[in-house]
Amino acid sequence: MFLPSPWRQFFPGILAFAEQQQVWLDSAATAQKPQSMLDALAQHYQQGVANVHRAQHQPGERATRAFENARSSIAKWLQADAQDTLIFTKGTTEGINLLSQALAHHLQAGDEILISAYEHHANLLPWQQLALARGLILKVLPMDTDGHLDIDQAIAQLSTRSRIVAISALSNVVGHKQSLSALLSAARKIGAWTVIDGAQAAVHERPNLQQLDCDFFVCSAHKVYGPDGVGLLFARERAVPALRHWQFGGEMVRHCDYQHAEFLPAPLGFEPGTPSTANIIAFAATLEWLQSLDSQAIATHEAALHAALLQGLQARGMQIIGSPNCALVSFNAPQVHHADLALLLGEQGIAVRAGHHCAMPLLHSLGLAGALRVSLAMYNNGDDLQRFFAALDQALEILQ
Repeated sequence: MFLPSPWRQFFPGILAFAEQQQVWLDSAATAQKPQSMLDALAQHYQQGVANVHRAQHQPGERATRAFENARSSIAKWLQADAQDTLIFTKGTTEGINLLSQALAHHLQAGDEILISAYEHHANLLPWQQLALARGLILKVLPMDTDGHLDIDQAIAQLSTRSRIVAISALSNVVGHKQSLSALLSAARKIGAWTVIDGAQAAVHERPNLQQLDCDFFVCSAHKVYGPDGVGLLFARERAVPALRHWQFGGEMVRHCDYQHAEFLPAPLGFEPGTPSTANIIAFAATLEWLQSLDSQAIATHEAALHAALLQGLQARGMQIIGSPNCALVSFNAPQVHHADLALLLGEQGIAVRAGHHCAMPLLHSLGLAGALRVSLAMYNNGDDLQRFFAALDQALEILQ
């Protein structure tokens, strides 16, 4: 299968896996890291470290300057407006939890939060628990058998009590990229805050937050070829005043005595404690490197891999979940437990994901205990798929 990847050479982890006879097909869980990220991380530590925003000495000033330059660089990658705000988090999960707590004081019993049926637990549980605590109504917008969100039906579910609409741009199970502009526009007209979970989508298409008119956008660095433990929360200028401080500690204080405190506005007011400075700087370096590449060539390559993956699975009679159109495919083999199949694939050096993929309600609604997922990235090539299909055939021969 002739689908070479000219970007493979930039990922030491992928080259190491190849030497170990391992094939990485689990990038939707976490992506491997380019050399540019590793270099930025090493450089930051090797030149000496200091905390940010808290010192007048030269190392502290250098660290603060690099940290804030990283914020500006990442905001540029998001194509955000200059007046919008970028808050650093530990990842998508913390970003959504931040929003669920920072917006909670606006909500009253009977108010509505709308999510889709295909949400990751990270974009379900914070809203679910907030609804249970405050007597809110959690509306789950259904998808059709192809995994598409019915936008017209979703808009029809909006009401005068709708306060928050939180939707993933790309399902980590169904793999269908959604077009959300009409829903976002309708929600904004009734005064609801809109939240986009971009954890899966951001790696396959650079966000354009001037066009995607949401109030909040979250994603994680580790899925976009960046370091672990870092994420971002973008907040539109109009939405920032709605946020109430939710975590407390150093860095965020404007004034404090023993009985009262005043806090800084966003972003620093929502970044208490010592930030993950090195990882944030390395994340910015990763995104700058990504922007130097031919994004259309990468998209074409990933689409060709995805088409070959789908074709091969369908030819083998696999049960495809939904109608995936981007980068990943979840499937089951008839009369074979997904965990058994994943085990045999793993023994042959094929790394895929098996289980409910942190979307248990979705799998249960489809009558499934779990599924296997193959997810692709720019560094995968035709040889990876050939090895996967050879291992799959051998595993099926044993299990069926």
